[in-house]
Amino acid sequence: MRHRWLILFALALAAAVIALAACGSDDQTAQPQQTSQRQAQPSPDAQQAGNAVRPLKIALLGDLTGGLAEIGVEMRDGFLLAIEHINAAGGVFGQPVEFLIGDTNTDPTIAVEEARRMIEIEGAHAIVGAHSSTNSIAVAESVTGPAGIPQISPASSSPQLALAADDDFLFRATLNDIVQGPALAQLVNEQGYRNVGVLYRDDAWGQGIAETFEAAFTETYGGQVRAVAVTPQQPSYLAEIQQSLSDDPEAMVMLAYVPEGAIILREAIENGLYDRFVFGPTSRNFQLIDAIGAEYLAGMPGTAPGTAPGTESALLWEAAFLDKYERPYAFPYTKQAYDATIAIALAAAAAQSTDGAAIRDQLRRIGAAPGQLVVADIGSIRQGLEAARDGDDIDYEGAAQSLEWDENGDLDRGFVGIWRFTEDGGIADTGVIPYGD
Repeated sequence: MRHRWLILFALALAAAVIALAACGSDDQTAQPQQTSQRQAQPSPDAQQAGNAVRPLKIALLGDLTGGLAEIGVEMRDGFLLAIEHINAAGGVFGQPVEFLIGDTNTDPTIAVEEARRMIEIEGAHAIVGAHSSTNSIAVAESVTGPAGIPQISPASSSPQLALAADDDFLFRATLNDIVQGPALAQLVNEQGYRNVGVLYRDDAWGQGIAETFEAAFTETYGGQVRAVAVTPQQPSYLAEIQQSLSDDPEAMVMLAYVPEGAIILREAIENGLYDRFVFGPTSRNFQLIDAIGAEYLAGMPGTAPGTAPGTESALLWEAAFLDKYERPYAFPYTKQAYDATIAIALAAAAAQSTDGAAIRDQLRRIGAAPGQLVVADIGSIRQGLEAARDGDDIDYEGAAQSLEWDENGDLDRGFVGIWRFTEDGGIADTGVIPYGD
């Protein structure tokens, strides 16, 4: 009997163990399913925490080859200096910022393809670029706007950007040509010219600055303009130059990129059609001197995006650029590329998120007074990132100018620079025209 009882007890114990094991197996199977459901539908707090641990990734979309390459390469230098300063200041979310670089070859189709690659494949959270207005509009309307990715162009100045269907994701760190065109008209008037021929590149930038220049020159100064569009990549522009001469102009205003601009100047000079010129921003380029010769350009003035003269931020940045690259910066938009990159980092820190809309919503806040002043210096940027992270107001006073954006992503304040070619084959900056002060 005792033996039978022990057998029965052992069988009952084994059955109980099997039952408990089965219950435990059911519990373990159910638990991962619950966890999976929580991960599929995270709370806002969980989303925020998830974003905070991912590195911020900023892309530069620039013209590293093509007609604007010399300027575009130095814009890349400004961008890389900003990345270095951000990471030396502790990064964003306590991690180094990652970066990507794409080349548009000054082609809107390539620009759109590169923007898609950087966002959809590489996971960029924001874009600095593009360079040309045509490229920036194409990218904003086809890629960054629909994707909800902030885009800040350091260089695109066409008025058409303010009208782009970008869902408020397109900003710029340079002045709209609604400002730059009248500044060019002021310069032409100060040269004593009352009748000019204008040759302008037939794209969004050329059309915009030619129209705003003509309106200001005729309405404000009573001048006369004969404007002629030029198509890029032609072997000759002699016919267009001759069209611009129909009203016997005193000088040519050239609004073209270097490849077509060099041909226009050479044909105008060699055929004795023009010997006096005033230039737009894209002609502030040493390649034009090499192509034409300093003796033909010496003393000829032009306008370009300017920077705040002699500010603490500008001086600190210029010293840092010289220290890193062992040369001074030479072209417009280099400082603006730096400023656009710093602005994105500060906005992401303020948002505590890599979400595009969250970064976009902080951009106007970090660039406008009042708030803790932040300048283009590693120590100041560190303090700015910390203040932004803590929810404090900050005012980034950029290397080029303050970044106070209006409802269209245009700057409320800034400067137009005045420059001229020199006899020794150089380019001298001779003054600035302030806007919005």
